[in-house]
Amino acid sequence: MSDVATEVGPIDIAVIKFVGNKFTGEVTPALLDLVRSGTVRILDALFVYRDQDDAVGSLEINDLGPDLKPAFVEVRRRTGTGLLDSEDVTDVGQSLERNTSALLLVFENSWAARFAAACRRAGGELVDIARIPSQAVADTLATLPGAGRPMGA
Repeated sequence: MSDVATEVGPIDIAVIKFVGNKFTGEVTPALLDLVRSGTVRILDALFVYRDQDDAVGSLEINDLGPDLKPAFVEVRRRTGTGLLDSEDVTDVGQSLERNTSALLLVFENSWAARFAAACRRAGGELVDIARIPSQAVADTLATLPGAGRPMGA
C-alpha cells in the first residue's frame, strides 16, 4: 500500500439542508476553522436546490456569487474535484422539498489519518464503523450522572 493511501483519514459525505433556499454563507467561517486546524480536508462541495416550481439544479463553487465563492475557494484552495456529480444532484434534489437547498460536502477526517495509518501498519483492519446522531448522544448523556462533563474530566 502506498504512503498516500496509508495517510488518508476516513472520508464522509455530509448533506446540510437549508429551507427557503437561504444559504447565507454563515457556515463558511466555521468550516474554514476546521480546515485551518487540520481537523478536516474538503475534497468536494456542491450546492443542490429545488425551486418553487419543483425544478432541481445545482451550483458548483465556480457558480457561486462574489460573496460566497472566495470563502469556499479559500477552504479548498481550488474548486471542484469531480467526486460529486449529476447523479448526486438528482438523488439529493429529488429528496428536497420545494424551495429548499442543500450543501453537499465530501471531506476527509484528517485528524484521524495518523491513527488510521498506525492501525494499518500494525496489521489492523477496520471491521465496522457507525455514526450516531449527535442529538441522540446529547439526550442520553443528559440523563446520566455527571451529565455535561466529558470523560476524564
